[in-house]
Amino acid sequence: MGLKKLIENNQRQIKARLSIVDKIDELGQTYSLLSDEELKNKTFEFKERLQRGEKLNDLLVEAFATIREADKRVLGLYPYRVQILGGIVLHEGNLAEMRTGEGKTLTETMPVYLNALEGKGVHVVTVNEYLAQRDSLEMGQVYEWLGLSVGLNTSEKTPLEKKEAYSADITYSTNSELGFDYLRDNMALYPKDKVQRSSKNGFLNYCIVDEADSILIDEARTPLQIANEEKPALNLFERADKFAKTLDPDDYQVDLETKTISLLESGADKASKFFGLKNIYGYNSYSEAHYVEEALKANYTMERDKDYVVKDGKIMIVDPFTGRVMDGRRYSDGLHQAIEAKENCEVNDGSRTIASITYQNFFRMYKKVSGMSGTAKSSSEELYDNYHLEVVTIPTNKPIARIDHPDLIYPTMQAKYQAIIERVKEIHKTKQPILVGTGSVNSSEILSDLLKEAGIEHDILNAKNDKAEAEIIARAGELGAVTIATNMAGRGTDIKLGLGSKVQGGLYVIGTEHFESQRIDDQLRGRAGRQGDPGDSIFFASLEDELIIRYGAEGLQKIKNTLIKQNEEFKPIKSRLISRSVLNAQRRVEGTYYDERKNTLRYDDILREEREQLYSDRDKVLNIQDNMDTYIKAIFARTISNNVDFYYQDQSIKNMNGLMIFLQDTLGLSDLDKDSLARLSPLELKKELLGIALREMERKAQSLYDPELISNFQRIVVLKAIDANWKENIDNMEQLRMTITFRQYGQYNPLVEYQKQANIMYSKMLAHIEKDVTRAYMKAIVRIKDKQLNEEK
Repeated sequence: MGLKKLIENNQRQIKARLSIVDKIDELGQTYSLLSDEELKNKTFEFKERLQRGEKLNDLLVEAFATIREADKRVLGLYPYRVQILGGIVLHEGNLAEMRTGEGKTLTETMPVYLNALEGKGVHVVTVNEYLAQRDSLEMGQVYEWLGLSVGLNTSEKTPLEKKEAYSADITYSTNSELGFDYLRDNMALYPKDKVQRSSKNGFLNYCIVDEADSILIDEARTPLQIANEEKPALNLFERADKFAKTLDPDDYQVDLETKTISLLESGADKASKFFGLKNIYGYNSYSEAHYVEEALKANYTMERDKDYVVKDGKIMIVDPFTGRVMDGRRYSDGLHQAIEAKENCEVNDGSRTIASITYQNFFRMYKKVSGMSGTAKSSSEELYDNYHLEVVTIPTNKPIARIDHPDLIYPTMQAKYQAIIERVKEIHKTKQPILVGTGSVNSSEILSDLLKEAGIEHDILNAKNDKAEAEIIARAGELGAVTIATNMAGRGTDIKLGLGSKVQGGLYVIGTEHFESQRIDDQLRGRAGRQGDPGDSIFFASLEDELIIRYGAEGLQKIKNTLIKQNEEFKPIKSRLISRSVLNAQRRVEGTYYDERKNTLRYDDILREEREQLYSDRDKVLNIQDNMDTYIKAIFARTISNNVDFYYQDQSIKNMNGLMIFLQDTLGLSDLDKDSLARLSPLELKKELLGIALREMERKAQSLYDPELISNFQRIVVLKAIDANWKENIDNMEQLRMTITFRQYGQYNPLVEYQKQANIMYSKMLAHIEKDVTRAYMKAIVRIKDKQLNEEK
């Protein structure tokens, strides 16, 4: 769809909803005359009407008018008409694109209140726990004033506190904690251990995702994973790191666009010699090759103070989109340990994935999902394809007064930095507040040092001191303030102009480089000019910026060298070709990341079918109230029948040794006579073995005597078998995913092959679960001690 048609379509959507806004506006005058008690009673009235069969849409006008008036009385804020418009878009399950400073947090109070009236739970999703806590306290005042309950779900909460938070009418949480709680709930051994609300159809109710493009797009490149610690070969990480540091540039090659690295022939020869191997890529040296590969990535593609920071001797990942430290996250596949070895930090244990889900598939589990963002239109196709979210651009409350100046591009990084400092000095003389946005911790510290040399006081905000974020942002709009901050995307806090700042021109935003996504550039620009305030934005770039080196047009480096020779290094380049190269580079990056997300989702969609089926089956076991006798008997019968059939052919045993191993290993039977077994037909043997299994089942039931203990014992045996095999299946699927791409060299479609293998592996896993249940039940020794069950295998 062309730009003109997009604008026309958006205008039609706005126009169609304005009549509803008018009705809410008119009713607002009436509701302003209600007493506090009368306004609060509206909540009870709405709930009763819903019970009598009315729908949420029937209540929309009255409910929005109610919460709008409550916002004014409790917060002193009265939502504008455009905010009402945004609230309607959110209620409809779409994405409201609202510029920075237009009051998205206040906008969400209207759809949140309306949808919370059903009592099914509304989740408000934010990018970090600071914002979740802030918004739950500030906006929560209004909901509680109107008689609704508000919960806050954070990572440090106990399971009991989390359960309480989820049982509230409205729950504030981060996206990651919601996903982790879902995965943990599906590993619970008792129903009481689950924290999220249960749902008959497996769906969550309704959520509003703040900074939706950051969460639903940027963070959707990698799945959420829960992992168990696994002891790695720590000395191999250290040896591989020592080897990587001995290499010359001619020993390896790096693809800057994809940030992949591989050894060239000379490097491979050095590796083989270093590790005392015939061939580093030989059949028997897979482990060494893997450790070397991770060490190469750590040393030559991962940058300190950009991709990660070192804090208190620990490697902390920096979110490339928000500039924040990602607490609790570790690089997978040994890369994190390789970086620890590189930085001489303690090399910690590795991990093995035991549960995972993509954000795309997690948010698809909501019956209704909506979102807010300042910059989402450019990703509208992906948002609709993955989440069925239609992006509706909401008009600003006041005309935008910000001036966006043309880019200034320089041949070298040094020239760019010098020009930035000169511009800061020039603007700072007028006392106009300045925000300098950088792409990494390293560049923010370089600029900070240069500003110190220039004698300009300033604040610096990056992953090393992000705890002070709220305090720094609060004064960034003050007269004469200069603030350097890494990527401002998704910060969620408006920079408000201090006394006198508006007169001096408002906030002056300087971008020190173009980000990989145009959306992130727009988010930085959007920090200036909120609610009709004046402001300026300008981006500086150089031909040595990573974006241009990795993705820019060929020949740009020749232009750079020519300009340096002509002593024009410190003059801005006036060239449409170079300006277009920046835009083209951003499109290439966005296209690459989009393909990554699409590919991740395709593979997870295959795993999703298995995950949802397994979790559904697991949930049934978890919630069985009575003894599971019938369920267990059916498992015994299938396990015995399948294995007996496997060892028989044409009514006679074809593998007596295999049968004896099965009888001993799975059924715990070691004293059966081979000759007697050989005389039995398959049907006779099945009946004989099933009889033994059922008698053992009865014996254990008599030992336990208490129906609740019997039920717990049966449930735990089954759940542990499911969990152990599911973990193994996830591990196998990860290994398959890593190797399946090689099938394309044989003219096979990797995704189709992955689907085939996944189906086979899943069927085998189900059979193995039943075999493990049978083995555990038959071989368990049960004792009662203080009414607790001990299992000894």
